Amino acid sequence: MITWFHIGIIAALLTTFGFVPQIIRMYRTRSVGDISLVTLLQFSLGVTLWIFYGISIDDPIVTTANMVTLGTLIIAVSLYVLYKRPGRPDMN
Repeated sequence: MITWFHIGIIAALLTTFGFVPQIIRMYRTRSVGDISLVTLLQFSLGVTLWIFYGISIDDPIVTTANMVTLGTLIIAVSLYVLYKRPGRPDMN
């Protein structure tokens, strides 16, 4: 029987790893020309607030999922900074 707990876990997994395909693409192509840094930073702030919310309501699913998501976003922002350096040619 699927419960709301299970639905929460499934939703958390889908959103937590939502940026992984983009990270893989950035890494493989060494290109971030079509990536918005503002979007990554905005999403990171939102996820950080979700972490605080999850802690405040003592919800391990919300807290853990968003902590992992923040980790993937930190990787994405790091790749963005690495590959968007001035003078570095795009490798499309």
